[in-house]
Amino acid sequence: MTVMGIMLKANEMRIVTLTGTRTAHELINPKFNKLAVDKHPQQAEVKILIEQISQYCDANNIEKVVINRRSTTGQGAGGAGTFLLEGALLATLKPAIVFIHPATIRATDKREVDHKSAKPKTVDLGKAYDLAYESLALN
Repeated sequence: MTVMGIMLKANEMRIVTLTGTRTAHELINPKFNKLAVDKHPQQAEVKILIEQISQYCDANNIEKVVINRRSTTGQGAGGAGTFLLEGALLATLKPAIVFIHPATIRATDKREVDHKSAKPKTVDLGKAYDLAYESLALN
């Protein structure tokens, strides 16, 4: 199974693509790891971003897209940029889209940290990796 984890943060998407299982997986195309739009994007910019990510999904046979669950209230609530990107992805991507809560990732880390040897060192890419990892088959 090929899974893409997308960490939405402000007007950026940090992207990690994994294939395999939780115990035996590898990174796919690590150079494709960031897409962004202007803080106040025009329609054409959003269309280009969606076209880029759609082409990437098609080229890499992405079966599932996993996105971080946005907070809707409180201090850590997602802003307009994440709301825009989330809506655009939901409306246009062909693969199944799943949302994962940060608490789920923390629980998996406690149990399976030894299987995450391919995890990128960059914080946001690490979070995108964790998202993709959640949807890999167990074995």
